[in-house]
Amino acid sequence: MVERKAPQWLIVLAFMAVYIVWGTTYLAVIYGLRGFPPFMLSALRYLMAGVLLLGWCFIKKEKWPGWQVVRTCSISGLFMLVGGSGMVAWAEQYVTSGQAAIVIAAEPFIFLLADKKRWREYFSNRFIITGLLIGFVGIMLFFGGSDAAGDATMQWVGYTAILIGTVFWVSGALLAEGRLEKGVSNIVSSCIQLIAAGICSSLLSGVTGEWGRIRLNEVPAEAWAGLFYLMIFGSLIAYMAFTWLITVRPPALVSTHTYVNPVVAVLVGWAFVNEQLGWVQMVGMVVILLGVLLTNFPSYKLSFNQQRA
Repeated sequence: MVERKAPQWLIVLAFMAVYIVWGTTYLAVIYGLRGFPPFMLSALRYLMAGVLLLGWCFIKKEKWPGWQVVRTCSISGLFMLVGGSGMVAWAEQYVTSGQAAIVIAAEPFIFLLADKKRWREYFSNRFIITGLLIGFVGIMLFFGGSDAAGDATMQWVGYTAILIGTVFWVSGALLAEGRLEKGVSNIVSSCIQLIAAGICSSLLSGVTGEWGRIRLNEVPAEAWAGLFYLMIFGSLIAYMAFTWLITVRPPALVSTHTYVNPVVAVLVGWAFVNEQLGWVQMVGMVVILLGVLLTNFPSYKLSFNQQRA
């Protein structure tokens, strides 16, 4: 993908959004779940954000793509936002926001395993192989250090759901790879993804009976605050900052958010809702992030060399 020039101050703000805002959305989900069921929370979040973007597209008279691109964006949106983020929202009924973020830190490993076209390149590099092995050890440490205060079985179900959701997210990202090169603006593609994900989440919410179990007038203010934070800061600001950044900076550099998000999530979870992690899980988090660093090291080195040249 050809990188485009952009103001440095805008790039800095976008990185702050991806680093910090995305790390706090895990806590916002916890608050949202205090009043909304998980699929309904996702549906409202995506639909409201998608409608706002759709209105902006009409105001700016954005060019709408053909059916093939709409289909690709819709499917990738379903994979990333329903199967990915939606699964995380469901899982956070049983795991803490910090635990969810740490499990998702394994995402780069799944990218490596899923990108079959580059297996020869990946698995001939000692840094990548070492990083994968270290990351695997970290994941085992994290899971082995799990000490659920409530239902231990459902906590493990939550972990499994997050891992499955990460596979969906990676699949959607790989499917959508290159769509911006076809002349589709970031706003339009994000709008399509959000609306498709919102419709699908609404259907899932209806099928599971969530709409019949809730009374909106009884939803507490903190749940509404969580929903609007997810809509504005998560689905609009951070998500669009991420999809924009990968067009102006090397994706390997943008992926460094996988180091920062879990730390932010753990800190805000501890500060606001008194979430705790055992020391073994904390060690596991550090080992996982070290593994991610090593697997991405060749890409970082190449990106920095290209920028210096």
